[in-house]
Amino acid sequence: MDHGSTQPSLTKLAVSATLHCLTGCAIGEVLGMVIGTALGWSNLSTIVLAIALAFVFGYSLTIRPVLKSGLPLRAAIGVALAADTVSIAVMEIVDNAVMLGVPGAMEAGLTSWLFWVSLAFALAVAFVVTVPVNRWLISRGKGHAVVHQYHGGGHEGHH
Repeated sequence: MDHGSTQPSLTKLAVSATLHCLTGCAIGEVLGMVIGTALGWSNLSTIVLAIALAFVFGYSLTIRPVLKSGLPLRAAIGVALAADTVSIAVMEIVDNAVMLGVPGAMEAGLTSWLFWVSLAFALAVAFVVTVPVNRWLISRGKGHAVVHQYHGGGHEGHH
């Protein structure tokens, strides 16, 4: 039965895809929160900026290796959109909902431990929620499965 042996690698692939997404999201999220907070923007403006930057960094981290595989930019952008849109969207919804849900987190300044602990907690919760989403997408040949055909497809165990 091959069914049992594919389970761990699928989960491993989902965790890897989610960590990849988390990296881009975290960079964008932190930058957006830092810029918005430093400029004294409203919660809404800060979150909009953080989400926009999370998508920019999330996509760019996927586009780079795909471009290296020789795909033209236009096609690489398509691959990134297919691979990361759902993952980044889920991550950002959860992340920002947690930030808004922690009392005082959005109002806390950049020098406040509450802000940074809340942001780290929000990203951790987003990661845990997004792994099963990515796992489901990959199992259906969507999400990061699209990217892996440009990484040498069948070698998901060899990083």
